[in-house]
Amino acid sequence: MASWRRRLHRPRHRSARAQSLWLGAVAFIAAVAVASGFGFGQATGNRASAAVVPAAVRAGAGHQTATYYVTRGIGNCSYPSRPADGLFVALPPAEYARAAGCGGYLEVSGPDGSVLVKVVDQCPGCAAGHIDLSETAFAMLAPLSAGRIDVTYAYLPDPPLPGPLSIEVNRGSSRFWLALLADNTGNPLAAVQVRTSSGWLSLTRASYNYWIASSGAGPGPFTVRLTDTQGHQVTVHGITLSPGAVQATGTWMYDGAERALVRRTSPTARLTARLTGRTAR
Repeated sequence: MASWRRRLHRPRHRSARAQSLWLGAVAFIAAVAVASGFGFGQATGNRASAAVVPAAVRAGAGHQTATYYVTRGIGNCSYPSRPADGLFVALPPAEYARAAGCGGYLEVSGPDGSVLVKVVDQCPGCAAGHIDLSETAFAMLAPLSAGRIDVTYAYLPDPPLPGPLSIEVNRGSSRFWLALLADNTGNPLAAVQVRTSSGWLSLTRASYNYWIASSGAGPGPFTVRLTDTQGHQVTVHGITLSPGAVQATGTWMYDGAERALVRRTSPTARLTARLTGRTAR
């Protein structure tokens, strides 16, 4: 099979994580602590003033194509695990936009149907309008033997959520340097803030999808406010400074349960049919 049909992306975020560890160490020595944000209790949520997906993150204009790849890594977006249903996608650099597309979902239509895929990775060799699907997702659209197909794709606002929000504290974090990774957001995030004694501190998104407070936010626990590209906003409390730990919040970014993409067959059935040559019903 041609190499472009089965591309193994080498996750670049690992070197970025290593860099974050180094930066955290430097910050620990050089920086001074800032006051922490405290607070425990129930999370709150509301819809903030309407936000939009940045232009660079919108689905590629013009001719759109898809290939597929297999990977053992977790992708440039740094999520600790791949989606349980095996449906994910890597974006070309212009649409990955330094992680601005991470966590969003594309609705992709191809020769044999449609599929909803989570953005988890970047495809460095893909031109604008060319996405790299997981093997399972590609099999929902065409036989794997097709290798490359014409598709149309676009972001689906407020897709069904796979679960409540989780927040991971980067392993290099300390009271002097903080990096947070939010998952199960549904839409890409537009902003992440941490409450301090002087107000809300806006974090900066790194290209590997962690949100960083370069001078830290104190010892925690933290109150964190997340805003997505559709204007949904929630606040979660009690995030502890526990480097490397994925912390469940029990909070949903929005109520997306009523939305569902109708599929003619399950991903497993469609993939089995493509691999064996049988027709899925």
